[in-house]
Amino acid sequence: MQLNPADITRAADVLAALRDEVAKAVVGQRQVVDQTLIALVASGHVLIEGVPGLGKTLLARALAQALSLECSRVQFTPDLMPSDITGHTVLDMTAAGTPEVGALRVRRGPVFTNLLLADEINRAPAKTQSALLEVMQEYQVTIEGQTLPLTKPFMVLATQNPLETEGTYPLPEAQLDRFLFKIEVNYPSLDEEAAIVKRTTLQQAGDQLPLAGVQARLDQRAVLSLQKMAAYVRTDDRVVEYAVRIARTTRDWNGFAVGAGSRAAIALVRAARAAALLNARDFVTPDDIKQYALPVLRHRVLLSPDAQLEGRRVDELLAALLDSVEAPRL
Repeated sequence: MQLNPADITRAADVLAALRDEVAKAVVGQRQVVDQTLIALVASGHVLIEGVPGLGKTLLARALAQALSLECSRVQFTPDLMPSDITGHTVLDMTAAGTPEVGALRVRRGPVFTNLLLADEINRAPAKTQSALLEVMQEYQVTIEGQTLPLTKPFMVLATQNPLETEGTYPLPEAQLDRFLFKIEVNYPSLDEEAAIVKRTTLQQAGDQLPLAGVQARLDQRAVLSLQKMAAYVRTDDRVVEYAVRIARTTRDWNGFAVGAGSRAAIALVRAARAAALLNARDFVTPDDIKQYALPVLRHRVLLSPDAQLEGRRVDELLAALLDSVEAPRL
């Protein structure tokens, strides 16, 4: 399918308007907001990490309000069960003809939505976290042998606190790999932090989030159209090869015990296509691949014991790796 230049421009304008709506609630954090929007267009899930109080939940709430989609929130706790997320079956004595027989009825969990906010996902044990594996990869839930498809678009916005925080569990590698991006939220600048304090205290009660000004900009049909357009953004074979070479280099790079799999290269291309659409282009450049390599790769690699002892950081090693991989000239 050939993309119409007018449609490309219109899509970029719509995404810019969506970004502006989110910015009415979230001060600063432009890179974080852009990465979240790109994940939405790329039909991907995001894991947002940062210390408590930096607006991770606010970002997810603002995005949900700017999209007229169904939204559910699950607060992950140590006693949360998998069935609390996916749903379960109950015996319905009124479903059958006679009260002695009854029938099993599926009670759907909060995962049956368009936008699932998994708040503090790493406060639940691995058994509960793994309940999202099938959901995130195959967009379906299996309950008592019955497979139930999810309504599209579907996106998981998960927030987590750093592992050094009290009461957290590491996410399983298989689940981490299903997130398109791992987005790190850092401390704001002095001016941004002052603006945050003003916005959340001026004529605001203590239990209110600054979401009153956020208006819905996109509906379900519009989001699906954007996702379909992103799938048809042109990607040169040399750009695809560049993404693959980056992913393969992580497997032999000094400082990494485990490198990224093939899903990392796929995520790089998907993210780059969405980024091109955000910038009103119908083609992907090598810079699109490189720009989003950190959020794509940082949760798909593991530091070696030596690198951990030396105090090396994943982003530091990935930046050096990206500089070593030659980009194609188009």
